[in-house]
Amino acid sequence: MARNMLSLKLKLYSAFVLIFALSVTFPDLYEASIAELQDGLEKGHFPSVDLVKAYFARIEEVNLQGPTLRAVIETNPSALSQAAELDLERRLQGSRGPLHGIPIIVKDNVATVASEGSFALLGSIVPRDAHVVSKLRAAGAIILAKANLSEWAHFRGNVPNGFSGRGGQASSAYVPLGDPSGSSSGSGISASIGLAAAALGSETDGSIISPSNQNNLVGIKPTVGLTSRAGVIPISVHQDTVGPMARSVTDAAIVLSAIAGRDPRDNFTFAQPPIVPDFTKALKADGLKGVRLGVPRKLFSRTNSNVVAAFNASLDTIRGLGATIVDPADLPDFTELEASNNETIVLDTDFKVDINQYISELLEVPTGVKNLADLIAFNIAHADEELVQPFWTDQSEFIASENTTVDQAYFNAIAADKDLGGKRGIDGALQTFGVDALLMPSSVASGPAAIVGYPIVTVPLGFLPPNTTLAPAQPVRSSGPNQPFGIAFVGTAFSEFKLITFAFAYEQATHNRLKVLAFPEAIPKTQLADIVGN
Repeated sequence: MARNMLSLKLKLYSAFVLIFALSVTFPDLYEASIAELQDGLEKGHFPSVDLVKAYFARIEEVNLQGPTLRAVIETNPSALSQAAELDLERRLQGSRGPLHGIPIIVKDNVATVASEGSFALLGSIVPRDAHVVSKLRAAGAIILAKANLSEWAHFRGNVPNGFSGRGGQASSAYVPLGDPSGSSSGSGISASIGLAAAALGSETDGSIISPSNQNNLVGIKPTVGLTSRAGVIPISVHQDTVGPMARSVTDAAIVLSAIAGRDPRDNFTFAQPPIVPDFTKALKADGLKGVRLGVPRKLFSRTNSNVVAAFNASLDTIRGLGATIVDPADLPDFTELEASNNETIVLDTDFKVDINQYISELLEVPTGVKNLADLIAFNIAHADEELVQPFWTDQSEFIASENTTVDQAYFNAIAADKDLGGKRGIDGALQTFGVDALLMPSSVASGPAAIVGYPIVTVPLGFLPPNTTLAPAQPVRSSGPNQPFGIAFVGTAFSEFKLITFAFAYEQATHNRLKVLAFPEAIPKTQLADIVGN
């Protein structure tokens, strides 16, 4: 009798949940904002457990099946239990803040379990989470999965964007077999079609901004030192940074606010202002009123004509929002900057030092690699997994780095980069033309800011025309119909707050992102309605 009563109660409860689910309008996970998800969680429309299940199902649909985008290397086996704990905490104690119970995907070079897309570090044990991951967890975020990437953050050699030994060849959700750019390839693909609420990427020169540009996203490349690199597999201590990739400026600002701050394990973070602002307070729809923006025309003289046309049209929109455009406002040292080889010297030398230090701090490395020379040898010994014919055989960057030494030429190159990128570059242009920031197509934004460690915010701008020729897949297509591109706001050190204000005002006036969707097969079908009550 008791068993029958229990069965009846369970059936009634299930019926109630189903009726409730049918009466609620759930946010579309393709575009759902962090605020929309948080609102549903707070109102009890769905728990974080169901949100994780929905995102897992979406990953399952498109990652290794259907269009096989290969955006995700692995999902977090603890995500559901962590979601359950956060659901309970919400009921008993309330929410920690905007990221409580929100699933985030992080690039695979950001430590939770060391792997970096390469078999060489598979199974390695890190001493602790990366600092940015610890801060996400403290904010209540759920680390949903690790994103595929261009292996070794595209520093192994001349290898197509989005390839890693473990993850395979990733591709865009906008162009079938399209180049997703890199090195934060999987982070870009994942955020672009709602495989998580947002993603983390890392950048040395272009690795957040370029895949955000190519995957129709907002990306924030922070000033070097605003976010800690501790626990992130390095390329260069002078240029590496970690930042958000999201579907809106608001979501990117929320994530950046959570991960920014000082860290004793990264002394570059002690250069940041004493108080890191709440970047969501920068979200002002009238934020371009009275602003002066400079256009460094020489940087994009060879850029795709469709991108330049869309960029030029955007200038009228920005003027209409109250800004003054100074055009041209070129970098004073443009010619010298174009000819400089300093960045190559710095990165090649830094990588050897920094990667050897990173490996030495791992608690366990099952493959036995101890340094860069071992990584090169490992790849040769496991060529069938790492140096795969015909597109993925190169490790020339590794070899060039191994052959470097820390010498006077290296120190001279560091000093020259600071001068070229800053005093006679970005800062020179800002001061010469009296502008608040520089404005340009995102595809050309990363270089000058990279060598001096300055911030960039990219926002969706447009798409290549539907009649664009579909480039051959070698193995990914360099271009094709509806390929996205962005517009970038670039500023001096620690000017993120201003750049976010400018980017938000532009985004709110244009809403370019949803003017073209991903190709149909790449859009996951699973929604919260399919999970809640089932």
